[in-house]
Amino acid sequence: MELANVLIKPLLTEKTTLLKDTSRQAAFYVHPRANKLEIRRAVEKAFEVTVESVNIVCRAPSRRKKQGRVVGRKPGWKKAYVTLGRDDKIEFFEGV
Repeated sequence: MELANVLIKPLLTEKTTLLKDTSRQAAFYVHPRANKLEIRRAVEKAFEVTVESVNIVCRAPSRRKKQGRVVGRKPGWKKAYVTLGRDDKIEFFEGV
């Protein structure tokens, strides 16, 4: 898989902002077929940082029900929590 297609977008919530400030971690939505090694390489190349570890969380697609009937499905997703090196930092909003 090409490294440009691995990272979809950064995950910016209150929890991930707190993790970024306290634990040197960043969270990203990633391609469903990406593995930990590809995610590590993509983050290191895109942000020029060193990555210590990568943890992945997957959510399977689920059915969307309305009055007992299945009317569609909710898409699944895959996200990665990336722990950065000691002196590294990722700034998503620089100069704002």
